[in-house]
Amino acid sequence: MNEDGCPKVHVEYCGACDYGGHCLTLANAIKKCTPNAVVLCKRGRQGAFEVVVNNKLIYSKLQTMALPDYEEVVNVVSDVSKGEEPREIKGQQPIDCVIS
Repeated sequence: MNEDGCPKVHVEYCGACDYGGHCLTLANAIKKCTPNAVVLCKRGRQGAFEVVVNNKLIYSKLQTMALPDYEEVVNVVSDVSKGEEPREIKGQQPIDCVIS
Protein backbone atom coordinates (compact mmCIF):
# COMPACT_ATOMS: atom_id res chain seq x y z
CA MET A 1 0.00 0.00 0.00
CA ASN A 2 1.21 3.51 -0.61
CA GLU A 3 1.48 6.21 2.05
CA ASP A 4 -2.22 7.07 2.03
CA GLY A 5 -3.37 3.45 2.40
CA CYS A 6 -4.74 3.13 -1.11
CA PRO A 7 -3.92 0.05 -3.20
CA LYS A 8 -2.04 0.98 -6.37
CA VAL A 9 -2.91 -1.06 -9.44
CA HIS A 10 -0.91 -0.79 -12.67
CA VAL A 11 -2.17 -2.57 -15.76
CA GLU A 12 0.12 -2.79 -18.78
CA TYR A 13 -1.97 -3.67 -21.82
CA CYS A 14 -1.30 -4.33 -25.48
CA GLY A 15 -2.56 -1.38 -27.52
CA ALA A 16 -2.21 -3.27 -30.82
CA CYS A 17 -4.49 -6.01 -29.38
CA ASP A 18 -7.09 -3.38 -28.44
CA TYR A 19 -6.99 -4.32 -24.74
CA GLY A 20 -7.51 -0.72 -23.60
CA GLY A 21 -11.23 -1.40 -23.20
CA HIS A 22 -10.48 -4.46 -21.08
CA CYS A 23 -8.27 -2.33 -18.85
CA LEU A 24 -11.04 0.26 -18.41
CA THR A 25 -13.58 -2.47 -17.64
CA LEU A 26 -11.25 -3.94 -15.01
CA ALA A 27 -10.48 -0.48 -13.59
CA ASN A 28 -14.21 0.29 -13.25
CA ALA A 29 -14.83 -3.05 -11.49
CA ILE A 30 -11.95 -2.38 -9.07
CA LYS A 31 -13.14 1.18 -8.32
CA LYS A 32 -16.72 -0.03 -7.74
CA CYS A 33 -15.54 -2.46 -5.03
CA THR A 34 -12.55 -0.48 -3.71
CA PRO A 35 -13.19 3.24 -4.37
CA ASN A 36 -9.86 4.32 -2.81
CA ALA A 37 -7.79 2.18 -5.21
CA VAL A 38 -5.59 3.99 -7.71
CA VAL A 39 -5.77 2.23 -11.09
CA LEU A 40 -3.45 3.17 -13.94
CA CYS A 41 -3.80 1.71 -17.43
CA LYS A 42 -0.66 1.94 -19.54
CA ARG A 43 -0.18 0.88 -23.13
CA GLY A 44 2.71 -1.56 -23.31
CA ARG A 45 4.21 -4.65 -24.89
CA GLN A 46 2.66 -6.74 -27.65
CA GLY A 47 0.22 -9.27 -26.19
CA ALA A 48 0.50 -7.86 -22.66
CA PHE A 49 -2.14 -7.61 -19.96
CA GLU A 50 0.01 -7.48 -16.84
CA VAL A 51 -1.65 -6.63 -13.52
CA VAL A 52 0.59 -5.26 -10.75
CA VAL A 53 -0.74 -4.42 -7.28
CA ASN A 54 1.54 -2.42 -5.00
CA ASN A 55 4.56 -3.32 -7.16
CA LYS A 56 3.79 -7.08 -7.12
CA LEU A 57 2.85 -8.84 -10.36
CA ILE A 58 -0.38 -10.72 -9.63
CA TYR A 59 -1.28 -11.71 -13.20
CA SER A 60 0.59 -11.97 -16.51
CA LYS A 61 -1.15 -12.58 -19.82
CA LEU A 62 2.31 -12.95 -21.37
CA GLN A 63 2.72 -16.10 -19.23
CA THR A 64 -0.84 -17.46 -19.41
CA MET A 65 -2.02 -16.33 -22.88
CA ALA A 66 -5.43 -15.41 -21.39
CA LEU A 67 -6.99 -12.37 -19.77
CA PRO A 68 -7.42 -12.55 -15.98
CA ASP A 69 -10.63 -13.34 -14.14
CA TYR A 70 -11.68 -9.77 -13.28
CA GLU A 71 -13.62 -10.82 -10.20
CA GLU A 72 -10.51 -12.46 -8.75
CA VAL A 73 -8.44 -9.32 -9.44
CA VAL A 74 -11.14 -7.19 -7.75
CA ASN A 75 -11.03 -9.50 -4.70
CA VAL A 76 -7.24 -9.23 -4.41
CA VAL A 77 -7.37 -5.41 -4.56
CA SER A 78 -10.16 -5.38 -1.96
CA ASP A 79 -8.10 -7.62 0.32
CA VAL A 80 -5.03 -5.40 -0.15
CA SER A 81 -7.12 -2.36 0.85
CA LYS A 82 -7.78 -4.21 4.15
CA GLY A 83 -4.07 -4.71 4.79
CA GLU A 84 -3.36 -8.06 3.12
CA GLU A 85 -0.42 -8.70 0.81
CA PRO A 86 -1.13 -8.91 -2.93
CA ARG A 87 -1.35 -12.52 -4.12
CA GLU A 88 -1.05 -14.04 -7.55
CA ILE A 89 -4.30 -15.02 -9.18
CA LYS A 90 -4.91 -18.14 -11.24
CA GLY A 91 -8.36 -17.43 -12.68
CA GLN A 92 -8.60 -16.71 -16.38
CA GLN A 93 -11.22 -15.73 -18.87
CA PRO A 94 -11.91 -18.34 -21.56
CA ILE A 95 -9.45 -18.15 -24.42
CA ASP A 96 -11.39 -17.26 -27.53
CA CYS A 97 -8.88 -15.32 -29.57
CA VAL A 98 -7.04 -16.49 -32.65
CA ILE A 99 -3.48 -15.33 -33.27
CA SER A 100 -2.84 -14.90 -36.97
